[in-house]
Amino acid sequence: MSKPQADTKPRRPRGSKATRFAINMVRAVGYIAGFIGLSWAISQLSFIHGTSLPESYFVDGYPSILALLDSELFMGAIFLITLAIIVYILYLLWQVHELAVHKAQSMSSAHTQLVFALSLCGLFIDKTWWVLAIIIAFARWDEIANQISKIINKGINGGQS
Repeated sequence: MSKPQADTKPRRPRGSKATRFAINMVRAVGYIAGFIGLSWAISQLSFIHGTSLPESYFVDGYPSILALLDSELFMGAIFLITLAIIVYILYLLWQVHELAVHKAQSMSSAHTQLVFALSLCGLFIDKTWWVLAIIIAFARWDEIANQISKIINKGINGGQS
């Protein structure tokens, strides 16, 4: 007797489209509210001045950009965005730095720990170690071993194949 075959149809996520849409909208509103709340909280950390805006902040009766730049809420949002960009760039630089380690792990290489150690040496000592880690991680060691074996074989046999 043969076993019944498993159902190969892709499973649909639970809930209807309207429910998933509502959940995603609540998440989006939550993220936006959290961002605005965090901007407001950071803006309360400093008190610039509590006086009314002088006439120099207005040009022909319309407010100029200086009023926006003087707003604590706006500057809090700018601070958060700048901080997020800096953290993201540092994360990307770390990913580039760990490129050799990720490549060695994905190939299940025996050199993974060596590549990791050389990457750390490249981070703290000299970038030459990082370049060496990249070379070790991306080299085809089976081809290198075959070529070295051919060279040794030719040397032993006196140049005869």
